[in-house]
Amino acid sequence: MTNVTSFSELEAQRLAPFAAKSSETKGRRHKEPEHPFRTPFQRDRDRIIHSHAFRRLEYKTQVFVYHEGDHYRTRLTHTIEVAQISRTIARALGLNEDLAEAIALAHDLGHPPFGHTGEDALNHLMDGFGGFEHNSQSLRIVEELERKYPGFNGLNLTFEVREGIIKHSSEHDRPGMNQEYEKGLSSCLEAQIVDIADEIAYNNHDIDDGLSSEMLEPGQMDEVELWKGHFEEVKGKFPGEDFRVLKSQTIIRIINSQVTDLVNTILSTIDSEGIKSLPAVRARKGNIARFSPEMELKNRALKGFLKENLYSHHRVVRMADKARRILRNLFSVYAREPKLLPPKTVLSMEKYGAERTICDYIAGMTDRFALDEYKKLFDPYEKV
Repeated sequence: MTNVTSFSELEAQRLAPFAAKSSETKGRRHKEPEHPFRTPFQRDRDRIIHSHAFRRLEYKTQVFVYHEGDHYRTRLTHTIEVAQISRTIARALGLNEDLAEAIALAHDLGHPPFGHTGEDALNHLMDGFGGFEHNSQSLRIVEELERKYPGFNGLNLTFEVREGIIKHSSEHDRPGMNQEYEKGLSSCLEAQIVDIADEIAYNNHDIDDGLSSEMLEPGQMDEVELWKGHFEEVKGKFPGEDFRVLKSQTIIRIINSQVTDLVNTILSTIDSEGIKSLPAVRARKGNIARFSPEMELKNRALKGFLKENLYSHHRVVRMADKARRILRNLFSVYAREPKLLPPKTVLSMEKYGAERTICDYIAGMTDRFALDEYKKLFDPYEKV
């Protein structure tokens, strides 16, 4: 019967010399026998998909609170899009697709309800108690809070996936750092491409959702160079199509142009610097995964446009203000009367302390659960 060693050997043969190989993993904290036909990174991916935290992403906000509409992105659909883009880039570069996918699927596990507003609110509430940051919370989930195995907490993921989680960095993410994860070294290239795939995914789906919600008007998009050129091309190629089709085709082209630019820029850097191994990737000062200077300027302009016109839209501001008040009040009432929490959660206070336990509980909520809990605790006519 084929065993995991031969699978890892086959993997190593087909991957680029600078890719991360399963056979060279730094391993798990808790020793486990290997699987007969799944490599360690495949097992990590599967463990993440089957985790409680992953399932809860379905009802966690990206930009729009879940009840705003059925077609807007949630954390789950965003995560799937990031994983898909990451696999495409990894395959084009000869990287480890399973590792890239595992990191992508785990990168938002620690997000609280109500998107970045929820993260900011919890960080403020945890001032003086260690703060809150969603990359650190994602790592805390896979190392401590998920409980599926006898003898230890967490999912017991490989070092490479855990490092990719804690070193995840994008426009919205500023990870904390831990000496175990080699602060002075860069992440593997698989983790680096997830960072950029995350940015490509959320920028483009926020255009899509912004236009669908009518918070963005089609005419406004002419301010964005990345949009304008592709939209003119699509209009010329498909005259008479309605805007919904033109919009989708334009976004497809933007994503393709950014992914292509990223792949070509990475290959150019690897070639010009003679990078031939994973240690060389990790020793390099600064990430290899980045856009060309021209695409970086266009991408920065797109982000600036979204910040000014979508994320600052009065409807988004109103949702954010409501979310802050909900989380503030939930935190306050749990701190004042811990017995309002489930008994198992109360027991965790002995280990983690009251504030961190309350923070973990709130961070694990979906938007839907947080709204329902708020009604149960503060609406006198709502059943508890």
